[in-house]
Amino acid sequence: MLRVINEDMVAPDHGFGMHPHKDMEIITYMLAGELAHEDSLGNGSVIKAGDVQRMTAGTGIVHAETNPSLTEKAHLLQIWLTPAQSGLTPGYEDKHIDAARKQNRWCLIASQDARDDSLLIHQDVNLWATCLQTGQSLIYQAPKARSAYLQLAGGSLRVNGELLAHGDAVALEVAIDLNLQAESDVEVLLFDLPKI
Repeated sequence: MLRVINEDMVAPDHGFGMHPHKDMEIITYMLAGELAHEDSLGNGSVIKAGDVQRMTAGTGIVHAETNPSLTEKAHLLQIWLTPAQSGLTPGYEDKHIDAARKQNRWCLIASQDARDDSLLIHQDVNLWATCLQTGQSLIYQAPKARSAYLQLAGGSLRVNGELLAHGDAVALEVAIDLNLQAESDVEVLLFDLPKI
C-alpha cells in the first residue's frame, strides 16, 4: 500500500538519470523549486511548487528527474504506493493545485476515481493536502474502518494535542478524527487508506 515517503532536496543542475521502475504508483509532490521529468513513454514536463505528479510504472517505465535550475534547490516529497494490481499499462499525469484550494482546508489531490480534479491512482487511497496558517485549526473526520497516515511537510503542528515538527508523521492503524492546530505556517499530507 503506502511503501515510501522520501523527502528530497535536489541540488541545482543535478538529479537522477534514466532509471527503471515497475509495478508502483509514484507521486511527486513539489514543495519548492522545479523538477524536470522525462520518460520512456515520451513524456516531458517541468513541475514546480504547487504541482503534483503521478507516474504509473506498471509493466515497466524508465524515467529521469533533474533540477533544471542553475541556482535554486528543488524540494519535494516522493511517495510510492503499491497498485491494486500488477501489470498495469504505464502512465503519467501532472496537475497544478492552486494554493487557495489547500488554504486552511482539505484538498483532495489523488484518488482512485480522480474525483474533484484529483490525480488518478490505481489503489484504494485518498491523498489529501492542506496548508494551514499560523493559529488556524482544521478537523479531519476519519471514515469508518479505514487507516490513516499524516505527514508534516513543513512547519510545526499539534495533532490531537501532540506537537509535531517538520518531517514528523502519525500512523494510525485505525483512523480516528484528528484536530490539527498550526503552531506556524504548515503543509500537511494525509493518506486515507484501507484498514491494515
